[in-house]
Amino acid sequence: MSKPVKVALLGCGVVGSQVARLLHEQADDLAARVGAPLELAGVAVRKMSRKRDVDLDPALLTTDAHALVTRPDVDIVVEVIGGIEPARALILAAMAEGKSIVSANKALLAEDGATLHAANRADLYFEAAVAGAIPLIRPLRESLAGDRVHRVLGIVNGTTNYILDKMDSTGASFTDALEEAQSLGYAEADPTADIEGFDAAAKAAILAGIAFHSRVTAADVHREGITEVSASDVASAKAMGYVIKLLAICARSDDGRSIGVRVHPAMIPRTHPLAGVREAYNAVFVEAESAGRLMFYGAGAGGAPTASAVLGDIVAVARNRIAGTRGPSESVYADLSVHPMGETVTRYHVSLDVADKPGVLATVAEMFSRHDVSIQTVRQEGRGDDAQLVLVTHRASDAALSSTVEGLRELDIVRAVASVMRVEGDEAP
Repeated sequence: MSKPVKVALLGCGVVGSQVARLLHEQADDLAARVGAPLELAGVAVRKMSRKRDVDLDPALLTTDAHALVTRPDVDIVVEVIGGIEPARALILAAMAEGKSIVSANKALLAEDGATLHAANRADLYFEAAVAGAIPLIRPLRESLAGDRVHRVLGIVNGTTNYILDKMDSTGASFTDALEEAQSLGYAEADPTADIEGFDAAAKAAILAGIAFHSRVTAADVHREGITEVSASDVASAKAMGYVIKLLAICARSDDGRSIGVRVHPAMIPRTHPLAGVREAYNAVFVEAESAGRLMFYGAGAGGAPTASAVLGDIVAVARNRIAGTRGPSESVYADLSVHPMGETVTRYHVSLDVADKPGVLATVAEMFSRHDVSIQTVRQEGRGDDAQLVLVTHRASDAALSSTVEGLRELDIVRAVASVMRVEGDEAP
């Protein structure tokens, strides 16, 4: 065997502690797979006294992360602290010393991945940054490197999927489902990053960049969260044979000259492969020209599942260092632009509270027609002086639908636009 490959670990929280545990418990197997022992050189932590989920030699712990990542004997730096700083500064310092990097930091990669890729002199692997244990990054940038990806459609946030699944299966309100998710540890005390779509948007940016060989940042992603999804929306979707999911959608335009990258709640048919993804699981549906439709499914978060992806990257990077090679670097040759959300074309579910009197449907239909939005189905339910009008459109641009909704709000007969939701996935089996 070659001499030991030394690993510096930044962070020893939920994921970091599991990485340290697996490096110790699977040491013999990992050494056999790599061709050299993987040796934990040190673990950077914020507080030395904090209780951790793994037994570590106290001599390995340090609060001087910069000194650890620049040590001459360290070969691989594993970053699982998250956030932008100090993670970015520490990774760049390690890169300047020629270290290989393994990161689970979706926020940093989505915001400033270009800087990291440009500064890197060795490997930069980040399988764990998107969808936890699910092998997704490597299949996209290696297995499908010879194919042309048309679309990536996925559930990439377990917290929101759990909430929406409970709303669908039990009829719970958003607030009640969120409280249950928090009590079970699926949602943070401050769930903003999840329920407002920030987490999924960062992952969508990373996926789009790899799938379409273009540079995409989180700022390029149209983002909507699930806080406005009501029990009524969920019930309406169920009555139509649909389920609501928070989706990350990355797709080429019809002319192939640009891409759309968006995160928002959407209705999908219950026959769609993503509809059966329950509780806190993740799944990503990839459509490629030659490979056709592929689906990747599994645990999208959690200490052990995410650590599994981190260990896979460590093994790959260690093998490369021993062989004196590098894995794939950033591929942005296509340089496709991200088109505005207004150019996105899809179907829509629109729920209106209207006056219950003759001529209402004709007036509403005329507003849709004025903006070239074709109506596919209509359902109306009377409730005394008011009625609920639910319309599902044919495919239309987001800009046209937005103009329609603005016009509807100005009509005296429309009491309120109760909800507007996109409808996706009808073309899948």
